[in-house]
Amino acid sequence: MKVTMLLADSAQVADGKLYILGGGWTVMGPLPTPAAVALLLSVDAHEVNKTHHWELFLEDADGHQVTFETPEGRQPIEVRGDFTVTDVEGAPVGTPIDAPLAVNFGPIPLTPGQRYAWRLVVDGDTPAGGMVSFSTRLAPSNE
Repeated sequence: MKVTMLLADSAQVADGKLYILGGGWTVMGPLPTPAAVALLLSVDAHEVNKTHHWELFLEDADGHQVTFETPEGRQPIEVRGDFTVTDVEGAPVGTPIDAPLAVNFGPIPLTPGQRYAWRLVVDGDTPAGGMVSFSTRLAPSNE
């Protein structure tokens, strides 16, 4: 399995296709703004008709999970779920099948002037292409 990941302002999946608005950026902020991670998973033929577990984690430049204070204590920014890809009728034997996925986030208060990455883990491993990095702009000086 391999994946293509793209940062966007917004993304959604409809009719088996990935729709992306404002995609392809690598710098955001410094103020918190909504964002999305658009993913296109290419599932190999031998992985079709099986349930796969995915997890998406926000990490800092050192590879540590980013956490925020909540009423329940410090919590990481992570999303997880399961998907199953079925054979596509009429596709030649051995054809990888695409599985689109869109994860939208509200404004996340990230530290200005820092580097971050979204890491995707599928069935316990990070697939090829399973990480996308971005930076936050420095806050403007009040001079």
